[in-house]
Amino acid sequence: MKTVLMVAEKPSLAQSIAKILSRGSMSSHKGLNGTCSVHEYTGTFAGQPVRFKMTSVCGHVMTLDFLGKYNKWDKVDPAELFSQAPTEKKEANPKLNMVKFLQVLDAVLPVMTPAHGGEKTVFRAKFSSITDTDICNAMARLGEPDHDEALSVDARQELDLRIGCAFTRFQTKYFQGKYGDLDSSLISFGPCQTPTLGFCVERHDKIQSFKPETYWVLQAKVNVDKDRSLLLDWDRVRVFDREIAQMFLNMTKLEKEAQVEATSKKEKAKQRPLALNTVEMLRVASSSLGMGPQHAMQTAERLYTQGYISYPRTETTHYPENFDLKGPLRQQANHPYWADTVKQLLAEGINRPRKGHDAGDHPPITPMRSATEAELGSEAWRLYEYITRHFIATVSYDCKYLQSTISFRIGPEHFTCTGKTVISPGFTEIMPWQSVPLEESLPTCQKGDTFPVGEVKLLEKQTSPPDYLTEAELITLMEKHGIGTDASIPVHINNICQRNYVVVESGRRLKPTNLGIVLVHGYYKIDAELVLPTIRSAVEKQLNLIAQGKADYRQVLGHTLDVFKRKFHYFVDSIAGMDELMEVSFSPLAATGKPLSRCGKCHRFMKYIQAKPSRLHCSHCDETYTLPQNGTIKLYKELRCPLDDFELVLWSSGSRGKSYPLCPYCYNHPPFRDMKKGMGCNECTHPTCQHSLSMLGIGQCVECESGVLVLDPTSGPKWKMACNKCNVVAHCFENAHRVRVSPETCSSCEAALLDVDFNKAKSPLPGDETQHTGCVFCDPVFQELVELKHAASCHPMHRGGPGRRQGRGRARGRRPAGKPSARRPKDKMSALAAYFV
Repeated sequence: MKTVLMVAEKPSLAQSIAKILSRGSMSSHKGLNGTCSVHEYTGTFAGQPVRFKMTSVCGHVMTLDFLGKYNKWDKVDPAELFSQAPTEKKEANPKLNMVKFLQVLDAVLPVMTPAHGGEKTVFRAKFSSITDTDICNAMARLGEPDHDEALSVDARQELDLRIGCAFTRFQTKYFQGKYGDLDSSLISFGPCQTPTLGFCVERHDKIQSFKPETYWVLQAKVNVDKDRSLLLDWDRVRVFDREIAQMFLNMTKLEKEAQVEATSKKEKAKQRPLALNTVEMLRVASSSLGMGPQHAMQTAERLYTQGYISYPRTETTHYPENFDLKGPLRQQANHPYWADTVKQLLAEGINRPRKGHDAGDHPPITPMRSATEAELGSEAWRLYEYITRHFIATVSYDCKYLQSTISFRIGPEHFTCTGKTVISPGFTEIMPWQSVPLEESLPTCQKGDTFPVGEVKLLEKQTSPPDYLTEAELITLMEKHGIGTDASIPVHINNICQRNYVVVESGRRLKPTNLGIVLVHGYYKIDAELVLPTIRSAVEKQLNLIAQGKADYRQVLGHTLDVFKRKFHYFVDSIAGMDELMEVSFSPLAATGKPLSRCGKCHRFMKYIQAKPSRLHCSHCDETYTLPQNGTIKLYKELRCPLDDFELVLWSSGSRGKSYPLCPYCYNHPPFRDMKKGMGCNECTHPTCQHSLSMLGIGQCVECESGVLVLDPTSGPKWKMACNKCNVVAHCFENAHRVRVSPETCSSCEAALLDVDFNKAKSPLPGDETQHTGCVFCDPVFQELVELKHAASCHPMHRGGPGRRQGRGRARGRRPAGKPSARRPKDKMSALAAYFV
């Protein structure tokens, strides 16, 4: 029996699809990567019996990156990234072993059995919702993957990588090497990200340059009866000259009566909304639900994979003629919030949705089954409720109302009064926030009637500046100018927030920071096309042509890279123009930070710059040394590195409980071949330094493949061992007086032995003994004194239970003086590993 491999984009999706296609009769087991499950069942495919294996990926399988030295900022001129730097597709998350697990698409072809005619065939199933009907229909109408669409994606990915990395590397190194208070770890540039920021700064500039103007409005009231009056709108609206405004007031305030010049009544309709696409959903989520675009998209994807809504990434606002609109509507017929409205629509007949835009991708976002707040949780419910109400509104009728207008004349001036009366609420019953505002009904009158003038006065007002862009307004601008796709728009907005280019204020308004403002002004000063949406919009059009098979992939890629390469060289040559703006807003490195540790070259104090990215700067040597991020730095007992005489500093992760010393010079300039940039003393292979891995390393980490548990000599009396690669922390020997790593090793697992001096009052040893030497993995005395935690969450790891890692944690892991690193651990269970779940 042949095997059919089916791959979904998420584990939850694979389970749902397999359950539908197998009618619930499937067997499931974890795949070899331990993350994705495999669901197996028998059935028929292409008219013959087969064994189905349904599994999934978990996020992106592959990512594009540069090869070798081109990933090292210090060794490559950023200009080389445009053409000379070779790229390769790598596993996006090597820990998942996804390619080995799946052997999918390109990777699976060598091991596939040829189908009919000797060809190895890969099919693609297209569906928009996780329903029995949609999934079964998709399996009946399998197509092949679109090669042109894949090329378009590849082109976009390579352009963004090469252009973004070149500009980002250059401006990050240039400006972080000069200024100490930029407060951003990366001064990034992106072909879509930068125009997105440009929209925000453009609005900021309009606000800053706005000059308010005074204007005057003539306001009149007429009395309908003793207890009722009407406020009239002046047909001239406003005037900006005080004397002219006063003249109009003088001409009208003498009049005692207002004469009716004309009356009209007109039936109008407020149209129901177009079917919902991604951009409109993100706009409403931000403006009405208070959800950022990134968060809203993640919530929508969760609702989709759980089967509550259709696929949430779509540009289409038009339902196909054969789309079953009544099916999703019937799902809502018993919902406590809108059952009456839905039953009435089903009984009287639904209204065909308005004709919108058909982008040829997925149908509009549609609720696929009923749900309650208790079922979804408050956050997901709010988005689901909106999507459902919007869908019901699209098949409802327009709101109809009667608009009445009366035109008045008071002296030579004309005024108007308007009122609205709802005839049929239509879709506003399900979307009450869209209802026609209730207004006081107008009196019945005809031309020539008069009403007493109650009051005429002049109001003085001022024009006001625009407010900062809301996320909803920014999304509209991005869509209008072709910046990003429905899938990437939330990512670009999130990026400019993460980079500290804008901050989100109340009402989800985006206010640019000094850094964001200076960058955009600098781009305008050097090359406005770097920040204007025009050039990216033109590139997106070319990428769309590739997807349609109307443009050559290589030609578009080559031409676009050539254009941006020229722009890059001009930007580098003209960087002084942006630097002039930076000088006004930010402080030089020498004037930033506080003295902390001594430089090994000049022996003067270096300044610790805490603003992102945190670093040390020696103003005398004009050298800057990067430091570990997302933690605290302090001087480490005024101890010095034996190699370069720099004072050591101690990095601590705060609440995560992990810390290690490091030499600022060695951290940036690895002293040994087997070390990499960014390694602290807990990874240093110096054979005799008391702070090095060689002297403090104990044994292989119980979780990761390459890490070593290293004693933290600063942690007493609450002693800790921490992995020098991952976030595992082992708490041990609480209240011990002293803990040292012995030069001797365990005869069973080859881990280093520990010499522990316990306080007499709390010693776990028998009698009056206070000193013990043993292996933390094998010694029965020490086994009970070790507790393993994961530093990222500090949740204790309990013994046993499903998912327990077996046979790990007993490698020698450190390098004694003059000896090569030790062998791998033996394959048996250790006491410490037993704590890890």
